[in-house]
Amino acid sequence: MQSLSIAFIFLFAILANWTQTPSKKLTITPLTGDLYVFTSYGMYNDQPVPANGMYLVTKDGAVLFDAPWDTTQFQPLLDSIKRKHGQNVVLCLATHWHDDRSAGLTFYAKHGAKTYTSKLTDQLCKEYHKPRPNYTFNQDTVFTVGEYSFEAYYPGEGHTKDNIVVWLEKDKVLYGGCLIKSTAATNLGNVDDGNVRAWPQSIRNIQQRFGLPQYIVTGHDRWDSKASLDYTLKLLAEQGAN
Repeated sequence: MQSLSIAFIFLFAILANWTQTPSKKLTITPLTGDLYVFTSYGMYNDQPVPANGMYLVTKDGAVLFDAPWDTTQFQPLLDSIKRKHGQNVVLCLATHWHDDRSAGLTFYAKHGAKTYTSKLTDQLCKEYHKPRPNYTFNQDTVFTVGEYSFEAYYPGEGHTKDNIVVWLEKDKVLYGGCLIKSTAATNLGNVDDGNVRAWPQSIRNIQQRFGLPQYIVTGHDRWDSKASLDYTLKLLAEQGAN
């Protein structure tokens, strides 16, 4: 009877731990060319939620756009990139200050990557005691790594006051982070640090600047639709923003 009680206690502990932590690990999906989307899971409202990041493989190393939300997947992502592509991560760019974007900055810096955020993101990371980058930029900036160039663009406030997007002209890929909502989303998600009133104009600024991308990678949920910019505007309109 005592051994049975211990078994029940052990089983309860496993189940309790399972309900508190994401049950899914890192997945990596080819996007186009040398671009790959990685997805990890974090907890939001007591549910595991997928968060998408992206990486680019160049002849001079790999570039991370954001980091896994699940901190246990920092090293597996490095290992996978090294195993699949024979490259180290040489640059990591976080698109805003929340944990699902910036949590890996210190880790990847320690592993040899140059880490970047906008100056505004760095200020917010400092204010909220989040990991901070080694380098910052104060305006829209074009980066070149190996044979690839990409642009970090600030369209205005939305999900947060500092959210940026990344444009890869060669492949017509827009990496939208949490500013752009998936067509699978049913609401705007976490807007505690957002500016819903300014958000629609920020989306329109992206549309005016980059036209219709071939691929749009959203920060959460499915990212296989070209309609996510218009869909984000629809969600915002439902919230009374225009």
